[in-house]
Amino acid sequence: MTTVFRWLVLISLLVAGYFAINGHWLGLITDQVSVANFLQRYGWQGVAAITLLGAMFTGFGAPRQALAFILGFATGSVEGAVISTLATALGATGCFYAARWLLRAPLMYRFELRMRRFDSLFTEGTLLKILMIRLLPVGSNLVTNLLAGCSGIRFVPFLLGSVLGYLPQMVIFAMAGAGIGQARLDQLVVSAVLFALASAIGAYLYHNQRNQTLADSVSDPS
Repeated sequence: MTTVFRWLVLISLLVAGYFAINGHWLGLITDQVSVANFLQRYGWQGVAAITLLGAMFTGFGAPRQALAFILGFATGSVEGAVISTLATALGATGCFYAARWLLRAPLMYRFELRMRRFDSLFTEGTLLKILMIRLLPVGSNLVTNLLAGCSGIRFVPFLLGSVLGYLPQMVIFAMAGAGIGQARLDQLVVSAVLFALASAIGAYLYHNQRNQTLADSVSDPS
């Protein structure tokens, strides 16, 4: 791939992402009633189409929690969590490889030393670190995907850590969507409790990882 071709593809993706989100190209996936009617009409073919639309929706930077809420409303808590997690994982995969193919080489050429340092932070314990980032209710899913793709980390730990980290929040928001759709207060309460628990786990992993990093730096003989 030449440099010019890389930049043309990158610019095309950015323009497509802008119009997909701001131009309402993915309007169907943002309306829970329309999604429910679409799935009821087309069955498993509709599920496949919604999954692909959801992958584009989250892959271009839209919130995965919103997708889980919409699908929870349209399909129920279990189905909504599964479909939204699969769609988000597909979107993350697309972002990861787009960054790996289009951005890593130019960044390595211009900022090799910084990229090497960044790689060293994530090449060890990749799965746990990605899991920690996904569990925390802060940060950008898109930025994490792009940074991972630009780095030298392996794809499988990235994907496994992402899926495991996605699941708690996807279950939470799918349950909230299902609770709204069926007017069930118990599901809303359970989803709120699970959200607090997932956030606490993410914060614990973050502080544990930071403490481990500090301990390693102190014990480093150099």
